[in-house]
Amino acid sequence: MIDAAAPVIRLQDFSKQFGLVTAVDRISVDFKEGEFFALLGPSGCGKTTLLRMIAGFETPSAGRMFLGTDDVTDLRPNRRPVNLMFQSYALFPHMSVRGNVAYGLEMERLPRAEIRRRVDEVLEMAKLSELTDRKPDRLSGGQKQRVALARALVKRPRVLLLDEPLAALDKKLRQEMQLELKRLQHEVGITFVVVTHDQEEALVMADRIALMRAGRIEQLGDPKTLYEQPATRFVADFIGVANFFDGTVAEGGILAPPHGVLRGAVPGELSQGDSATLTVRPERIFLKTDKPSEADNAVRGEVIDLAYHGSDVSVHLSVANITRHLVVRLSGEETYRPGQSVWCCWNPAHARILA
Repeated sequence: MIDAAAPVIRLQDFSKQFGLVTAVDRISVDFKEGEFFALLGPSGCGKTTLLRMIAGFETPSAGRMFLGTDDVTDLRPNRRPVNLMFQSYALFPHMSVRGNVAYGLEMERLPRAEIRRRVDEVLEMAKLSELTDRKPDRLSGGQKQRVALARALVKRPRVLLLDEPLAALDKKLRQEMQLELKRLQHEVGITFVVVTHDQEEALVMADRIALMRAGRIEQLGDPKTLYEQPATRFVADFIGVANFFDGTVAEGGILAPPHGVLRGAVPGELSQGDSATLTVRPERIFLKTDKPSEADNAVRGEVIDLAYHGSDVSVHLSVANITRHLVVRLSGEETYRPGQSVWCCWNPAHARILA
C-alpha cells in the first residue's frame, strides 16, 4: 500500500519560462513512494517540460525540488536517483539486448558478476530472457519498449520517468503494454511518473493523475475521481466522453431552455442565476420512446447516427440548444434507428453541475 506520508519527490512552486512563454506555472505536487503517477494533458500543456525538469535536463526558472528531505534542485542529471526513458527508446543499434541493458552498469564500472546478476534478473522480469542476443532491428515495437524499460530499471532508480512510452506502438499493442507496464511497476515497487496525452492510458495505468492545462494542474486525483467528479468543464471534456447542457443555476439544478430545469447537486460556491453547466456521462443516460411520467431529467432528441463497438453501441442524437451531438452509450442489444425521436433520461445523482 502507498504511504501517503512519504513522498519520494516533492515539487514546490516549480516554474519554467522560455522567453515570454510560461511552460510550467508554479506547480506544487508530491510523488508518493511506489505509486504510478500520470502527467496527462494536451500537447503544449507543459507536461514534458515538467518531466525534464524532474530529470535535471531543464533548469527551473523558479521553485525547488526535494528528494525526501534533501533539496536536489541543482543536482546534475547523473547525480539524481531518477532515470528518464525517452519516447524514441534510444537503443544502441549495434548492441544486443543484453548489451543495451548492461550498458549503464558497465559505465559505472560495477563488478562483472554483479552486472550479470542484475541484468539476468531484469531480463527475466521484462520477459526478455529468450531475446538476449538479438539486435534492436530484429525486435518488435513492444520488445524494444521492454528493452528500454529493462535498461532503465536495471540501474534501480528511486523514480522512473517515462515520456510517452507507448506512443510508437499500434493500438492493440499499446493496450497490452499498458497492463505490462503496470505489472512491472508493481513488481519492482518503485515510483513511475509517466507523461501521456492519452486519457485512456492514464485511466488504466495510474494510481493518481495530474491533468495539466496551460502549464498548471487543472485537477489532481485518482482516475475514478477525475472521471466521476470533474472539477471543471475542461476536465470533464478531456477525461472520457461527456455531454454538456449550459444554463443558469435554479433551485435543485440548472435552467436550460428549452428543456426546463435539469436537476443535479448545485455546488456551494454557485448562487441562483449564476451561469453553469450540467454534465452527464453517456453510460448514465437511458433512452425511452415515450416521455417517462416521473423522470427528473428528460430531454427530447432525434437519433442522428449509431456507432457499433461490439458489446455496446454509441447513439448520437440531435438535442435542442447544445453545441454538439448528445452521446448515449447502450448495450448492443438495444436498437434505435436514425431519425427516430426519443427521450434521453438520467438520474440527478449521475449529473454534475460546474461553474
